[in-house]
Amino acid sequence: MLLIKGAHVVDPQIGLDGVMDVLIEGERIARVGERIKAPEGAEVIEADGKYLVPGLTDIHVHFRDPGYEYKETIETGSAAAAAGGFTDVATMPNTDPVVDTGEGIRYQIAKGDAAGLVHVRPIGSCTRGEKGEALAEIGDMVAEGACMFSDDGHGVQSAGMLRTVMDYVRQFDRAVACHCEVRSLTEHGMVNEGRASTRLGLAGWPAAGEEIEIARDIELCRLTGCALHICHISTAHGMELVRAAKAEGLPVTAEVCPHHLFLDESALDDTYDTNLKMNPPLRTAEDAAALRAGIVDGTIDCVVTDHAPHALHEKECEFEIAPFGVVGLETSLPLMLTHLVASGKMSWQRLVEVMCVNPRKVARLAPVKVEAGSVADLTLIDPQVAFEVTPELFCGKQHNSAFMGAKLTGRATDTIVAGKHVLGLQARLGSTRLAPVGPKGAGGRFGPPRTRGGAFA
Repeated sequence: MLLIKGAHVVDPQIGLDGVMDVLIEGERIARVGERIKAPEGAEVIEADGKYLVPGLTDIHVHFRDPGYEYKETIETGSAAAAAGGFTDVATMPNTDPVVDTGEGIRYQIAKGDAAGLVHVRPIGSCTRGEKGEALAEIGDMVAEGACMFSDDGHGVQSAGMLRTVMDYVRQFDRAVACHCEVRSLTEHGMVNEGRASTRLGLAGWPAAGEEIEIARDIELCRLTGCALHICHISTAHGMELVRAAKAEGLPVTAEVCPHHLFLDESALDDTYDTNLKMNPPLRTAEDAAALRAGIVDGTIDCVVTDHAPHALHEKECEFEIAPFGVVGLETSLPLMLTHLVASGKMSWQRLVEVMCVNPRKVARLAPVKVEAGSVADLTLIDPQVAFEVTPELFCGKQHNSAFMGAKLTGRATDTIVAGKHVLGLQARLGSTRLAPVGPKGAGGRFGPPRTRGGAFA
């Protein structure tokens, strides 16, 4: 048993916003109320001054397993997720082999269960091998637990093929998550086309390369009735297309990444920092401001990380040949707390909506609530702890962060998954260090804490 005492509980799903105790028995919440007496033998977390929310959910991560385990594995990616306060992550299928069959879905779920840190929710490929030529085994993947479908990394270039995908996916009440990119416009692009590309002498990536495909995919959503989810939106106009589709009543949702909210092309300088190379690229300051307004006003539904780890040797090279992508699981919540919640621009209720409630709706995951009977997937947050983003913060295999050196305030201190305390922040030797729970320790699937240099052993 686990008792969380005196936390400020925020759950807009049930109108909860106040100081409460939460008692967990087994995998579920047993009681929520004031002054709950700790049962004999229960672990007690004193949570005065902290916020307790339904477990954070990220529906766009890349764990590189199978095929690219030197970048990340499901176990190390799960460690990064737990460190960031996430209880659930949806893994993109662009692995090797591509996750385009039920077998691939089973593999990722089994690896996630073996790691014993977070719930791994695989996303299936829309087409075989993500080649855009033939329909993948959609029904088989749904049966095995696929939560969405996506040809992430480049998107389905053929409108006819995407229509076929949508017609089929709609039958299973799943969403198609579209990486919106017109390859003929973007295939040589490195940075946003405009001031950044001109100043740095790099090939430009026009905003139109994203916006044209958003418009196309919305039209296909209108034609098929299939739920459409726009991945990592980066432009103001793209967001306006989503806003118009929603006003029309179309089943369209959208997500945004912290790097597109809080960075823009001006961050690129003559150091040619490859940790600022991502897909889609950093856009203008005006785009970033519009996206921040859109996540607050409800136009954009979810915050995701697009967690994309790459090995150090892959990023320490010329900008032109470095791969696209940055990590983000450990910094996503702190960035939102620092830049939006602490400033009063976003309420705690809205934070919970965009980082837990809405992502679960999009991915067709059962809701998690801070109430008796619900699965105990919970995140405990200290809004006051201040820290600097350094390589030691990261618990996955890589640390290719766009926010290295940033000073942030607020982070998850405890992650509870299915009633198990899988991660806590503890004071050791005068500093705050991660104390994760390993998969092979005593106590079954979730064992006792193991540490090494502030990261997972």
